[in-house]
Amino acid sequence: MPSSRTPHDRATDGRVRIWPVVSSFVAETSRRLPRGWAHLAFQFAIWMGFYVAYQVARGAADRDVAVAFANGEWILRTQQELGALFEPTVQRFVDSSSLMVTLTSYTYWLSQFAVVGLTLLWVYFKHHERFAGFRNWLIVANLVGLVGYILVPTAPPRMFPEWGFVDTLAQYSSVNHDSGLIAWGSNPYAAMPSLHSMDALIVGIVMFGVVRSKLAKALWLAWPAWVGFCVISTGNHYWLDVVAGFVLALVTGYALSRVRTLRLRRA
Repeated sequence: MPSSRTPHDRATDGRVRIWPVVSSFVAETSRRLPRGWAHLAFQFAIWMGFYVAYQVARGAADRDVAVAFANGEWILRTQQELGALFEPTVQRFVDSSSLMVTLTSYTYWLSQFAVVGLTLLWVYFKHHERFAGFRNWLIVANLVGLVGYILVPTAPPRMFPEWGFVDTLAQYSSVNHDSGLIAWGSNPYAAMPSLHSMDALIVGIVMFGVVRSKLAKALWLAWPAWVGFCVISTGNHYWLDVVAGFVLALVTGYALSRVRTLRLRRA
């Protein structure tokens, strides 16, 4: 006998069956949130607001081309005098392997936003007591780095082909510094310090301290070195930029730890 139920009735039954599942998922997720949905949304607002403002400010920072190239040449000559101008050799080694080009290019694009964002989210859920310190360290260090970009605009190695450098991303990647929003929001003369390397060291230190397995600890310990290698091999930073980024991470981390210590003493 044909069913007398209408399509509307069947659709309603479907919604009735699905709704308890959705409600259960939302309730379970809420129980897992350390401080509720509002707090998580607030953290997203803080980070996304900071990141958008940071990118706009970075893109609008001093773009004095002559000064930027002069500073870049000064770094090159300084490294040459030290007998440590090895970046072109590193680039030639990486460019000889399509696999290495792919790995270093993806690392360059993903390390500063995707990896940082995912690790922040992971720490928020798994080690919430460490989240605020992690977030604040990243924000403060990046703000100080932005001041460095304004005071010392520096052309990156990829802009000096006469020194043997290659713009790896422009040659081998479909996404480069001239692509759409990247060109609008980036400052091409923001080489010193390397904030990719700075963020990688901050992420590496925090994650090393919270993960449990020895393999995970080893991987996060190696993460800053790998990112430093990638930004050098893609022609985006000098090794001095990488060192400056590492130093900036350590200095800001120490300063924030001192501030926390003083607050605890006064409490």
